[in-house]
Amino acid sequence: MKVVFVIAAIFIFGLLIAIHELGHFLAGRLCGVRVNEFSIGMGSCIWHKETEETQYSIRLLPIGGFCALDGQDEDTGDERCLARQGFWKKFIILAGGSFMNLLTGIVIIAILFAGANSFYVDQVSGFSEGFPLERENGLMVGDVFYRIDGWRTYIRGDAAMFLSFNDGQGIDIEVIRNGELIVLEDLPLYRGTYGERQNSFGMQVGAKQVPTDFLTHLRFIGYQTLDFVQQMRLSIIQIIRGNVSVKELSGPVGIMSIMTEVGTSSLSASGAARNIAFLAALIAINLAVMNMLPIPALDGGRIFFLLVDVVALPLFKHKVPEKYQAAVNAVGFVLLMGVMALVTLQDVIKLIS
Repeated sequence: MKVVFVIAAIFIFGLLIAIHELGHFLAGRLCGVRVNEFSIGMGSCIWHKETEETQYSIRLLPIGGFCALDGQDEDTGDERCLARQGFWKKFIILAGGSFMNLLTGIVIIAILFAGANSFYVDQVSGFSEGFPLERENGLMVGDVFYRIDGWRTYIRGDAAMFLSFNDGQGIDIEVIRNGELIVLEDLPLYRGTYGERQNSFGMQVGAKQVPTDFLTHLRFIGYQTLDFVQQMRLSIIQIIRGNVSVKELSGPVGIMSIMTEVGTSSLSASGAARNIAFLAALIAINLAVMNMLPIPALDGGRIFFLLVDVVALPLFKHKVPEKYQAAVNAVGFVLLMGVMALVTLQDVIKLIS
């Protein structure tokens, strides 16, 4: 059974990358840019069909694909090449891949939530004996968490996660109480010992059920999507601050290993499918966010150069030369592949150890 989940993980990961490239392809065609080749899979070509201007290919390895836009790296002299397009067409094409990944994630979440009878949010469900802040200008049972230390609590589980990141030396909390937003800035909520519970805030976080209707379904589809984006943002901040080391990162091998574990640990085939689909939505949205970061070689890095050109053109009467952009992207690609190789090696070592 484990082999089935491994194959499913490889297929899903490859499909999400192929969907990303499909976004570039559709955006390119929409904007009238010539597409030299659109391929599903990588490696040796096992089937292809050529039209007047585009070759459609299926390649041996089912691990993604690519969209070869004419003039992607340099001006080919064709008026329809990417290099000769204006700002907005370039932006739409470069952002098309991330948009498709985001849309895929939202569609998966919508399907998973379609049969939900109820949704849940975090609320204060009780206090330990001796808790000092149970009052109107503090916290009260039934308060629904809205924001903790600037982080929005969209869904069940967010409050516990963001509380765990607090240093226990005061906290900013916003709660919904009787339909009104209550802002509690620099609340003197400290970690301490309450009964047998050590390093505790002295309050219990429980779940509040939210009745479902069509609008609630739409709202929680949006909440789950935003929560995935917020988790990605939190992870990036933790990496920048040095709170997460490279050893804790996971690449494609690690992600596929996690998907396999999720599948094998599920109690039923339907539960496994649901859990893997939920993880696929998370990965799709993470891919959308990651690719829009201003990192050379990624779509976001290319969009960054577009924005630089918008500023440079009126100030210096010329854009950043394409050869310099290509050089920066090439260096960024090499560094990115180096990090990916390191992370992949770590993932493999974890699997065999």
